[in-house]
Amino acid sequence: MVTITRFLSIFCCVVLTGSASAQQPRAQQSKISLLNNTQPYEYQLLTKGIDIPWGMAWLDEKTILVSDRKGELRVINNGILLNEKVTGLPEIFAEGQGGLLDVAVDPNYAQNNLIYFSYSGLEGEGEGAHTSVMRAKLQDLKLTEQTVIFEAGPNTTKGQHFGSRLAFDEKGYLYISSGDRGNRDVNPQRLDRDAGKIHRINSDGSIPKDNPFVIKKDANPSIYSFGHRNPQGMAKHPITGDIWTHEHGPKGGDEINIIQKGANYGWPVISYGINYSGSSFTELTEKEGMQQPAWYWVPSIAPSGMTFVIGDIYPDLKGKIIVGSLKFAYVVALKLDGDKVLSQDIMFAGIGRVRNVIQGADGYIYVSTDGTGIFKIVPSK
Repeated sequence: MVTITRFLSIFCCVVLTGSASAQQPRAQQSKISLLNNTQPYEYQLLTKGIDIPWGMAWLDEKTILVSDRKGELRVINNGILLNEKVTGLPEIFAEGQGGLLDVAVDPNYAQNNLIYFSYSGLEGEGEGAHTSVMRAKLQDLKLTEQTVIFEAGPNTTKGQHFGSRLAFDEKGYLYISSGDRGNRDVNPQRLDRDAGKIHRINSDGSIPKDNPFVIKKDANPSIYSFGHRNPQGMAKHPITGDIWTHEHGPKGGDEINIIQKGANYGWPVISYGINYSGSSFTELTEKEGMQQPAWYWVPSIAPSGMTFVIGDIYPDLKGKIIVGSLKFAYVVALKLDGDKVLSQDIMFAGIGRVRNVIQGADGYIYVSTDGTGIFKIVPSK
């Protein structure tokens, strides 16, 4: 294992931009300025050999399951990447932003050996692919009893915005993010379309009876919230149990959201972003009946992966959210006050194009980067 000494460069953000409505405070936006404050950290190169390490999940304190977007499921044991790959994966549409995406373990994995993974699957209706989720048993690097428990539809030949993060809540419900699949004017606001949504299902793929649109005519019953662009970060709050997400905006307007049952998060009717060309697609940043983000970034950082820091290994980070940046190749630590995001610190500038960041079963933070490797963050003594 290679140890690289770096300094945690802390940049600070600012602040409030007013109020959106009587019911809901306006989102907070970050503006970055350099502070003369550094704290030494070490990050250790855990392993190379995984091109795009999209998802990470712990089977136990020594074993990490890692999805490579090109369509491989890998295992790291005691810090060593095994040569053997997990077998039994389905056919995967590994083109564009698609491929083998997130991975999660069942809350009762020690008893049932069940894992879950999202991927751009071909199972749905129509030509092309969409976000699918499979459940399977993992034994001796082999998947058995494979079952597709979720398939978004309709399919499309477009190669972007699969979403695909997975998270369990305290009751054992599985949340699945699905991006708008590049069809912003149709998918996110229509309840008969799976794209641009957060879905909630039981671990066997059945629908919880109290999902918000179960009895609504022409609505897909797995939908839990809607009006999303491309959520690629999702985590359960360790105290409240709420599901938090972040999603890519267009040019500006990346968001952090706290997911509420049946809520509309506004895309593309409201946004703090603009088209990549610089033109506007909406004049609205707020509208009655649509949720404001807890935080947003202008310019976009292209967020990917998120985790809440718990435990005592990182006392200065405890209670914060950690988010990766694909665009700027750094990690963001967001300070919270309850369900409010107050400020951000920028850490590990130059670590690489961050694909995921997560706190492991051993209590340490792990950062996966495209083409560079997976790093273990260790406070210097």
